[in-house]
Amino acid sequence: MATTKRELSKKVNSSGKSEIILRISVARGIQPRIHTGLYISPSRFKNGSFVRPRADRAEAEEIQKIESDLTAIEQYLLRIATMTSRHMLSRQYFISKLHDYLHRSAGNTSQHPFHEIFEQYLSTHQFSDWRVKRYRVLRRALRRYEAFRTAENGTPFVIHISTFTTADITDFENFLRDEHKIHTRYPEIYNDYRASIGKNAGPLPRGNNTIVNLLNALRAFFNWCYNQEFTDNRPFARYNGIKAELYGTPYYITIDERNIIAQTDLSHDTHLAAQRDIFIFHCLIGCRVSDLMRLTAGNIIGGAVEYIAGKTRQRHPEVIRVPLHPQAATIIKRYRDLPDGRLLPFTSAQRYNEAIKRIFLQCGITRTVTILNPLTGLEEQRPINEIATSHLARRTFVGNLYKKVKDPSLVGRLSGHKDGSKAFARYRDIDEEMKRDLINLL
Repeated sequence: MATTKRELSKKVNSSGKSEIILRISVARGIQPRIHTGLYISPSRFKNGSFVRPRADRAEAEEIQKIESDLTAIEQYLLRIATMTSRHMLSRQYFISKLHDYLHRSAGNTSQHPFHEIFEQYLSTHQFSDWRVKRYRVLRRALRRYEAFRTAENGTPFVIHISTFTTADITDFENFLRDEHKIHTRYPEIYNDYRASIGKNAGPLPRGNNTIVNLLNALRAFFNWCYNQEFTDNRPFARYNGIKAELYGTPYYITIDERNIIAQTDLSHDTHLAAQRDIFIFHCLIGCRVSDLMRLTAGNIIGGAVEYIAGKTRQRHPEVIRVPLHPQAATIIKRYRDLPDGRLLPFTSAQRYNEAIKRIFLQCGITRTVTILNPLTGLEEQRPINEIATSHLARRTFVGNLYKKVKDPSLVGRLSGHKDGSKAFARYRDIDEEMKRDLINLL
């Protein structure tokens, strides 16, 4: 028979209260600790029981309410433990069920929990993999925001589509901006909904573009809820915060620098040499890294690489065909015996990015470039090897082609950019050589 044990978190919030935690014992090996979102002064909680003041009636009523809510949560979780197969009773399963319960018990006027509707939104749209990933990041951030508001105010807070206000959007924006600091105050929140990969589950500082991206995704979800008549609430209609992403002038390597990287002897490090080959191949076909890692030998058709961009597959499923540069064809032949039909010895995107920085340094490509700092919004100068990533290969492809032909439509056919693309427009900067030619006309 399942049982619960009440515990009190050792951490105290800014109001001097600690969160009540339930340890649910179902069987050996199934004893998860669940955060309830209920907070109480440590002096009013002893050995699992509540200590009511005699003189302060208002505080006594507040404690009575907390005890009533806690008892209801206990009964609900025990029902879950009794009615659910044991192999499903993970800690995360209990947490998910408790969140849904809190949404329902809080009197959601939409009659549907927020996160349940969010899942419906994802399941009814044929989003690309990268867009689904962005929405998953957003949903985890919203879960952490709920937990943060609960911890700060000492009372359970859950998001409802019908009561989420413009002020809540601004507050959520501030939360996203300050979350790397909040993590140090409430690290327990990040045990349930991770914000990053690795041992340290805390978030990194976010720039405006990242925040705009997440808020735009949330805006799209609320617009869908309105169109589906789940709610009349349109909180973004009056939102006046940051709305547009801001990017600096794209930097990329020249054809000469690309050739230096291709010709540098890296035989002392076979892994790095293979990642160098992938980077050079990447510079010669210009696809996004997510598309690059999906390529197999089957994508080579009639002397060209053919693929459909994952980002636009559901909306504009056009075949992108890039004839193979002789250098790219040579690289493919070098790795033609790979298992599973893989085109090249791809690794993870993270390791690929790490390798690119090492490759640039060993090949002596360390010139200084001016970039827009994503956190401060200010320009700064950095060695290119320190900031080089896989996307630099795509920029190199587009930038060097545009310098040669000055035809955005033609280049766009090879890169997968649509006509009039705002992203492609950033590549159309007049290069240094053209500037010198203009000045010489004076």
